[in-house]
Amino acid sequence: MLNRLTIQQAHDGLKKKEFSSVELTRACLKRIKERNKDINAFISVFEKEALDEAKKADELISGKPFGKAQGKQKALTGIPFCVKDAINTKDRRSTGAAKILDNYVPPFDATVIKKIREQGAVLLGKNNCDAFGHGASNENSMYGPVKNPHDLTKVAGGSSGGTAAAVADDMCVFGIGEDTGGSIRQPASFCGVVGLRPSYGRNSRYGIMPMASSLDTVGPITKTVEDCAIVEEIIVGPDELDATTVQNHKSKIINQKSLRVGVPREYFSAIGGPAFGGNGMDGEVKKLIERKIERLKDLKTCPERSRRITIVDVSLPMTKYAIPVYYIIVPSEDSSNLGRLDGIRYGVRAEAENLYDVYAKSRAQGFPEEVKRRIMIGTYALSAGYYDAYYRKAQKVRTLIIQDFNQVFNNVDVLLTPTSPFPAFGIEEKKNDVLAMYLADVFVGAAALAGLPAISVPAGKTKSGLPVGLQIIGPRLKENLVFHTAKLIENYAH
Repeated sequence: MLNRLTIQQAHDGLKKKEFSSVELTRACLKRIKERNKDINAFISVFEKEALDEAKKADELISGKPFGKAQGKQKALTGIPFCVKDAINTKDRRSTGAAKILDNYVPPFDATVIKKIREQGAVLLGKNNCDAFGHGASNENSMYGPVKNPHDLTKVAGGSSGGTAAAVADDMCVFGIGEDTGGSIRQPASFCGVVGLRPSYGRNSRYGIMPMASSLDTVGPITKTVEDCAIVEEIIVGPDELDATTVQNHKSKIINQKSLRVGVPREYFSAIGGPAFGGNGMDGEVKKLIERKIERLKDLKTCPERSRRITIVDVSLPMTKYAIPVYYIIVPSEDSSNLGRLDGIRYGVRAEAENLYDVYAKSRAQGFPEEVKRRIMIGTYALSAGYYDAYYRKAQKVRTLIIQDFNQVFNNVDVLLTPTSPFPAFGIEEKKNDVLAMYLADVFVGAAALAGLPAISVPAGKTKSGLPVGLQIIGPRLKENLVFHTAKLIENYAH
């Protein structure tokens, strides 16, 4: 089935004229029609527009001009993809999974989406997500929860759960998500796909509905590590519309013979335990991750060449503060960023007698409970008399977390951890337990606060068939090293 192809396989097939982009797109749309009613991965599907784009891509592949692609097939030409609904797409509905933006149609593409569409890729639709990125289960969407394609009674993870589920269920060839504190990596782990959070500033944030501006990143969710590197190489780079972006750094997978891999002891012991409000790591998750680490030690059977892999026990003592720091900084920046959504300038206007009522009713009716909760927490933390006690102190501890990572990376090349302390949990199992839901990000928050690249790759499945993800964290702007390690694990550490 064409919709099961990877980017590389689809590209090669299109190049050899084994099938057309229209046929590939129809296969994905057929799968969406069959499965989306059960999984709820898409809020909007652009069937007619996608087929029109696929026809143009076929013309491009045949040598005719198409926009900036200049009549030449590129890496993503004719490849169907999907996008998290909190990322703007020109002339395509973008709700952020909140009713306050139910009818919002942006007049521009986010920079990363513009780069992809300029290659002639085919936009299938917009994915369901936790509203504005607020959540770890995709149950905070105002368009219903996303269900895990491996078990419809389980969550897909959040907040980019719709994108991860769509990729895992072969509704598309690849997807684009957004990661503030784990929103690409955690759903990638739950759904059994590959998800990259790039270094902060590596990919442009322009056109991403902002959550916490000092942490927001945008990255690919794919079926393989190779596909992830292909997409990242295209969307990376400076943008005059985002002053935080940096100069290009290579994303291509390198071939490094010697590798020092750090295993932070905190991720396998205290983190997530009773001291942090959790029950510790799931036993099956721990076994699967430890098995991958053991198999990584000796890769002399690699068909390429022998390698020297050294596993090093390391410590990140400040990691235990990542969750409390995250849930002060993020709501604080959130409360500021969401001030623009007043029901007047964007999206739906509530019916009311005066301007004040428009504002009040739009936010009350257009935001889910978790969004309102974070706005209130953030406003409190930034208020006079509390700013120094909360926000300023959290930023100081964030600096200590960054220093922790910098020190460790003087001795190792990358770090290996679980992506999540448990596999996908049941729908509504944690929904009403706010602290338990916040702890779902316990392994992914620290790298986000430090602005580091981190990728989740499949590490196996539990006895009940639920995927488990392994996280690889690298030094800032060393995505190529992260991809290299991920590729070794994907190909050889079985």
